[in-house]
Amino acid sequence: DAKMESGKVTGANVSVKITDEFMKAVENKTVFRQQYPIDSDNPRFVRDVDALQLWNKIIHNAWKSAEPGVLFWDTIIKESIPDCYGDLGFTSVSTNPCGEIPLCPYDSCRLLAINLYSYVMDPFTDKAEFNFELYKEHVGLAQRLMDDIIDLELEKIDAILAKIEADPEAEELKMVEKNLWLNIKKKSEQGRRTGIGITAEGDMLAALGLRYGSEEAIDFSVEVHKTLALEAYKSSTYLAKERGPFSIFDAEREMNNPFIIRLKEADPVMYKNMVKYGRRNIALLTIAPTGTTSLMTQTTSGIEPVFSVFYKRRRKVNPNDKNVKVTFKDEVGDSWEEFIVFHHKFVDWLIMKGYDPDQVTRMSDEEINAIIEKSPYYKATANDVDWLAKVRMQGAIQKWVDHSISVTINLPSDVKEELVSELYMTAWKSGCKGATVYRDGSRDGVLVAGKNIARTERPKRPKVLDCDVIRFNINDEKWVAFVGLKDGRPYEIFTGLADEEIYPIPKTIVKGKIIKVKVDDGKTRYDFQYTDKYGYKKIFEGLSHMFKPEYWNYAKLISGVLRHEMPIQDVVNLVQSLKLDSESINNWKNGVERALKKYIPNGTKAKGKCAECNSHNLVYEEGCLICKDCGSSRCG
Repeated sequence: DAKMESGKVTGANVSVKITDEFMKAVENKTVFRQQYPIDSDNPRFVRDVDALQLWNKIIHNAWKSAEPGVLFWDTIIKESIPDCYGDLGFTSVSTNPCGEIPLCPYDSCRLLAINLYSYVMDPFTDKAEFNFELYKEHVGLAQRLMDDIIDLELEKIDAILAKIEADPEAEELKMVEKNLWLNIKKKSEQGRRTGIGITAEGDMLAALGLRYGSEEAIDFSVEVHKTLALEAYKSSTYLAKERGPFSIFDAEREMNNPFIIRLKEADPVMYKNMVKYGRRNIALLTIAPTGTTSLMTQTTSGIEPVFSVFYKRRRKVNPNDKNVKVTFKDEVGDSWEEFIVFHHKFVDWLIMKGYDPDQVTRMSDEEINAIIEKSPYYKATANDVDWLAKVRMQGAIQKWVDHSISVTINLPSDVKEELVSELYMTAWKSGCKGATVYRDGSRDGVLVAGKNIARTERPKRPKVLDCDVIRFNINDEKWVAFVGLKDGRPYEIFTGLADEEIYPIPKTIVKGKIIKVKVDDGKTRYDFQYTDKYGYKKIFEGLSHMFKPEYWNYAKLISGVLRHEMPIQDVVNLVQSLKLDSESINNWKNGVERALKKYIPNGTKAKGKCAECNSHNLVYEEGCLICKDCGSSRCG
C-alpha cells in the first residue's frame, strides 16, 4: 500500500517478492502459508492466507498506482549464477532500485550500455542490416572495460580505507565504517560482478524495418541478446586466461545452472575454455532503464519501444517579441507557445524520406499521423505494442541475460484490472524475473502523450477531502496549515497562526478530513475531522473562519488555482510573486509557500541560484532546495 498515498514514499520503486508456490496457489485458488523468518524451518510467525485474494490486492494496487511491481524470486534464484556460491556469501537478497540486478549484501551495481542503433548500417533504407561482426568486437571490448572499472573501484576503496585508518577517532568508533568497506572490497574482489546491457532496441528495430512486437522483431532481438551473452562470456574467459578468474570460481558449482547450460549448448568451445581457464567475472549482463543515457544518445531507452513518436511541449514567451506565436495564456496571465517535438530517430527517417522536419512540425495532428503511418514507428509505440507479446519478448530475451531486465508495460487508462493480472501471470510463465505496469494516468509526473484537454467547467469540490496538518515556525511564531488533498494532490489550503486556545487540536494529529458543510443560512463551512488517541472522531468547526479574514481571502485565491491543477511548483512561484505590504500577510504568504513545497515532486528543477556556489542547478527534494553541484540545502 506504500504507493497508494501520493508522496508517502518517493525516490524508490516498490516490488513484491513472489515464489512459485504462491503463483501456483493463485492458479489453483488455494491457501498460501506466509511465515517469518521466510526461510526458517521453525518460523516464529505463521499465517494462512487466501492466495487469490492477496494476488488481487497486488493487482489492484498496480493498476491503481503503477506499483508494486513483482519479482518472481524463485526464477531469479534458480537462474542466478552468483547464487551457486550462496554459501560463500553470494545469496541474492534483493535488487538495485530499478530491479535489473539481483544482489547479495555488499555487492555493487556496475552498468554499461551498448547503443544497438549504432550497429545498423544504412538505417531506414532497403539496404539496412545489423553489423554483427563489429557488434561482437565491441561487446568483447566492453567486457574488458568493465573489468578495468572494477580495478579502479578497488583503488578507490583502498583510498577510503586508508582515510579511515588515518582518521584520529578511536578504533572502536571507526569499526562499523571500516568493516563496511572491507566487506564491499571483499565482494568486489571475490566476484568482480559486471552489468553490460543495451539501449536503443526500439530504434534498432525501426531502422531495420522491423515493427516492435512482431514475431520477426522478437526473433531478431533474441538473436542480438544471445550474441551479447556469448561474446561477453567469451571475453570474460579470455580475461581469466590473461588475468586470472574471479577468486572463488568453481565450474562444478555452476554446471547445473540453467543459464550456464544454455551457454554450453550454444557454444561448446567457449564453455570448454571456461571450465579450463575459469571466468573473470561471476555474472556479466543486465538491461537497465537507461533513461538518462538514452537522452544523451537521443534514442529509445533499454529494450523499450519509442514512448511516443511526437508530443507537445510549451515554452513561456514574451507576446511583444517578433515571430512569437502565443498559443494560450494561463491563469496568471503568462503567455505560452505550444510546439511539437519529434522522437530524434523519427526525424532521421523523415530526412531519409525527403521530408522537411520544420515543415512537418507545422502540420496538423491528422497530417502528422498520416506520415507516421508510412514509417516503421507506426503501431510500434509504448501504447501500441501488443502487451502480451511484449511480455513474451521479455521472457525470451531474459533467457540470455544472467541478471535481469528493467522494462515497463505501458497500458491505456481504460484497461481492466484483469488485464494486469493476465500480464503478470504471463510474465511468470514466460520466464521473466519480474514485471511492472504503468496505466496511463495512474500516477502524476510520468510523461504522457495526447491532445490537450481544455477545462470548460469549474471543478466541483468533493464533500470530503483527506487533509495533512503541517506545523512550522515563522520567526518566533507558531503556524499551522491544513492542506486538503484530492488524489494525493493539494486541492485547498487553510493557513494561519497556531493559537491553541482557539482550536485545541493535539500536536500529534498530522492527518484528518476536511468536510464541506452547508449551514442554516445557506452559507458553506469547512470543518476539520480527526481521530484522537482513544479512537474517537472529533470535529473542529469552521476552518474557513478560524484565521484572520485577510488570510481567508488569499487562501480562496490559492485554493482556486490548486483546484485547476496548476503544477505545485508554479503555485509556489505565484505565491512568492505576490506583492504584499503587510508583515502579517507576508508571514501568511511564507507559510503557504512552505506548506506547498512539501508536495513538489522530488527532482523538480527550481528557479534561482545557489547561495553557496552561485550554481543554477537547483532541485526540490522533500520540500527543500538542493544544489546538485555543491550539495547545499535550504528548507522553508
